[in-house]
Amino acid sequence: MQSPYLFETDEHADLRRTIGAFAKREIAPNALAWEEANEFDVGLYRKAGEVGFLGLGYAESLGGSGGDLSHVLVAAEAMLLEGHSVGTVVGVGSHSIAIPPIANLGTDLQKQRWVTPVLRGEKISALAVTEPGGGSDVAGLKTRAVRDGDHYVVTGSKTFITSGARADFVTCAVRTGEAGHGGISLMVIERGTPGFLVSKRLHKMGWWASDTAELTFDECRVPAENLLGEEGSAFVAIMMNFANERILISAQCVAIAQLALTETSRYVREREAFGKPLNGFQVTRHKLAEMVTRLAAARALVHEVTVRHLRGESVAALAAMTKNTCTDMCSFVVDQAVQLHGGYGYMREFVVERLYRDARLYPIGGGTREIMNEVISKYSGV
Repeated sequence: MQSPYLFETDEHADLRRTIGAFAKREIAPNALAWEEANEFDVGLYRKAGEVGFLGLGYAESLGGSGGDLSHVLVAAEAMLLEGHSVGTVVGVGSHSIAIPPIANLGTDLQKQRWVTPVLRGEKISALAVTEPGGGSDVAGLKTRAVRDGDHYVVTGSKTFITSGARADFVTCAVRTGEAGHGGISLMVIERGTPGFLVSKRLHKMGWWASDTAELTFDECRVPAENLLGEEGSAFVAIMMNFANERILISAQCVAIAQLALTETSRYVREREAFGKPLNGFQVTRHKLAEMVTRLAAARALVHEVTVRHLRGESVAALAAMTKNTCTDMCSFVVDQAVQLHGGYGYMREFVVERLYRDARLYPIGGGTREIMNEVISKYSGV
């Protein structure tokens, strides 16, 4: 059977052991309590920085740990497999979508000011793109930033922002120009800036341990030096960020499904019905066979898109295909996991119950399944 892990070099294996041990020590014992409390210990950011998790994929000159996207995926997988809390892992990893635009567009001073402290776990970052009336329509965003001397005056709102309530700053998409993608810019807005409010903490179906918020900007005055790159240059950077995010989402789905399969395989060996273990029934074995088959296919696709991306190939269509394939697979596997657990699969103290809830976001977040099909249609040549 195919290895249950992503990537299999000695370097990846060492990283997996390090991050897995960290998650087993720092997250797993607290997973249920943090989920029920709807937040995890804020000190986890600094610990994750110290172990090198936050710095993966970034140069040491920025305070990073080095490595590439494959190392980021392996670490995220290990955190999920050993930590047993999707909400905690996506919360502590919110920098993975907030920091790349600063690293790609920012000046050296901006990188030192915002990237380095986040990678060390000293500050918390969030990406603010989605708006209450916009959803996946990035080109239609309405949050407006008007230049006023050496500041921008920002007015608007954002929603579904992971780490939004805790963030020391948000990497925010704003409209500085006319309608359409050409008028979009990115800027950093720091907590404590007058007019920047966390207007609501959002309560979700899954990912309970993660902080998700709605943000409001009420004539918020942001220094012009917080602009990332040139005015109107942000749309391409946002789209590039989406490719990485969709690959990471796909890898997370593989890890969630693997965890659900592992938990279920153990359960059906131990649970008896009608005088024999559940895995003694053909129907159980066939369900497991379908779960492991779909998981293996999805894992192979994550490998392919990651390798191609690291080669520098354009993977917009393939990343969208991978996301749809992996989210469909994950939804199927966690559903079957709950079914095979029977009534216990509906109980909150069982890992598969919260994996079932957590998995439901993935066909929506990072671009809906329907948007992915549009991307595939546009860029695959069909």
